[in-house]
Amino acid sequence: MSQILLTGASGYVGGRLLRALEQSVYAVRCLARRPEFLRSHIASTTEVVPGDVLDRASLDRALQGIDTAYYLVHSMGSRGSFETQDRLAAQNFAEAATAAGVRRIIYLGGLGDDAQSLSPHLRSRQEVGRILRASGIPVLEFRASIVIGSGSLSFELIRSLVERLPVMTTPRWVSMPAQPIAIDDLIAYLIAALDLPITEYRIYEIGGADQVSYADIMKAYARHRGMRIRMIPVPVLTPFISSLWLGLITPLYARIGRKLIESIVHSTVVRDDSALRTFPIRPIGMDAALQKALANEDHDFAMTRWSDALSSSGNVRSWGGVRFGARLVDSRTMSVNAPPSDAFRPIRRIGGTTGWYAWNVLWHIRGFLDLLVGGVGMRRGRPHPEELRVGDTVDFWRVEAYEPDCRVRFAAEMKLPGRAWLEFEVTGDESSSVIRQTAIFDPIGLLGLLYWYGIYPLHLMVFKGMLKNIAAEATNR
Repeated sequence: MSQILLTGASGYVGGRLLRALEQSVYAVRCLARRPEFLRSHIASTTEVVPGDVLDRASLDRALQGIDTAYYLVHSMGSRGSFETQDRLAAQNFAEAATAAGVRRIIYLGGLGDDAQSLSPHLRSRQEVGRILRASGIPVLEFRASIVIGSGSLSFELIRSLVERLPVMTTPRWVSMPAQPIAIDDLIAYLIAALDLPITEYRIYEIGGADQVSYADIMKAYARHRGMRIRMIPVPVLTPFISSLWLGLITPLYARIGRKLIESIVHSTVVRDDSALRTFPIRPIGMDAALQKALANEDHDFAMTRWSDALSSSGNVRSWGGVRFGARLVDSRTMSVNAPPSDAFRPIRRIGGTTGWYAWNVLWHIRGFLDLLVGGVGMRRGRPHPEELRVGDTVDFWRVEAYEPDCRVRFAAEMKLPGRAWLEFEVTGDESSSVIRQTAIFDPIGLLGLLYWYGIYPLHLMVFKGMLKNIAAEATNR
């Protein structure tokens, strides 16, 4: 049986592709920086190995015995020079794949006329393809534009703008032509590549049936939702200003928003129809893609969202060598006349549309401040209002550990001078339970200590109120 390596399995496209591969005859291995976040999202037949494309040595084991490798990683969410990181990652992967005897690579890049001056993001995506091809391994590179599907970055951007701004000022980038592709069609292409002879591996431009602009997509979304929107064009609105605006209105934060807009200002349409002549796939149009995305919004929450990817929070920071101060802990308990399952129920629902049970306005202010310094803010929400899994995002937290009706630990992904966790534990019997709430902080230097003690009065007020209201909700059947 041929074995496939999938990189980017925690991302939006990679997660959807993983579901499709798990239903095929192929043996699947996933490369993950944090394997523990991925294991609750995979089938029992899928293997997960730790590794990072930025760490050359970690790739050897992952690529051992691999026939086909999917390369679906990028550094768009990172700080600093993401082009440098993309270049290094591609070089590492190409070298390791060559050494392991990988037979072919399937890569997803971005549409854009490379004869023109492209944005840094599009330029980097195409450079990655060239680096992979330079290895001598046959590479099939798909180049796609906007991806439309429930949970995709572009779909969430469009939905937030239309739902929250019935009247909006629109910069020039909303009128640039694109060729959006439905997520199911994109996955179909990625799967079909496995059956294509290696002699036909080259660059294929793929897109949906329609060439439209972001403005067209927003109008179509509003029509499907029975809404009306008005757009007022403005002559000048820089990517930086637009990105800050998107950070306030949409789930994006400024750094990703700026890179996205820099790419949108270029036309991203299919100029070579070779894909239609090579593959038995006939992509649907924009309206059908939007209808499908809207219909699937409340589908099984195991399907991926762009914000669930580790890259959605920026660089995964390495804490090796960092000297932390003494660990600071704030812990309190409260007894309730309810069994553990009832006591844990409000904890399981925390965040997202439910909120944080006390002083939600302060939580949103903290999220806004996080956005201002380049963090994720509170825009990511959570995948499902009732269920949690390890690796899920919950506003600016991520589920790090989870035991149903017993324990959950959230790791902070907001910008902090240290590491932070929020943990809930429930113990008891059929008649009563004890809820323990614990906030943990590892400060870095004096700044970390000043941060903890400076906001401690607010923490005291918020966390006490939160535990009190969780206890009250637990007995409110």
